[in-house]
Amino acid sequence: MNAIELLKTDHDKVSRLFQKVKATEESEHKTLFEQIREELEVHTHIEETIFYPKMKDEKELEDLVLEGIEEHHQVKMFLRELAALTDESEKFEPKLKVLMEDVTHHVQEEEGEMFPLIEEIFDETTLENLGAEMEKEKQSFKKTYTAGAGK
Repeated sequence: MNAIELLKTDHDKVSRLFQKVKATEESEHKTLFEQIREELEVHTHIEETIFYPKMKDEKELEDLVLEGIEEHHQVKMFLRELAALTDESEKFEPKLKVLMEDVTHHVQEEEGEMFPLIEEIFDETTLENLGAEMEKEKQSFKKTYTAGAGK
């Protein structure tokens, strides 16, 4: 799977989790948030360690990559804050809503602006190799993440 397809698959998975949040009672949101958090932690890791550094070398992509990194920073801040809240906190639902809005915006920018440029700049072989590298790192990071979370 090439790098773009891999990232879009991640985006779709998180989007489906967001739809579940919207379709369920608040009592189920903490559990769904844990799934969202895991997906986003892994996704941001592979983008920041493998994908973005490769893209940043291209002048046409530099500004989009820097913006993406800042958006990741904001998402990670929300993930930490949400994880630290108690189940009874009145801040949980509003923060979760803003997280979902921010991530949705980020995905729209990547898929609407960044990915089409990348497909013009890089050939299929390069994107396939990058995708394989990202998939390998994703599996490795998931093992570490899951072990760290005591799962």
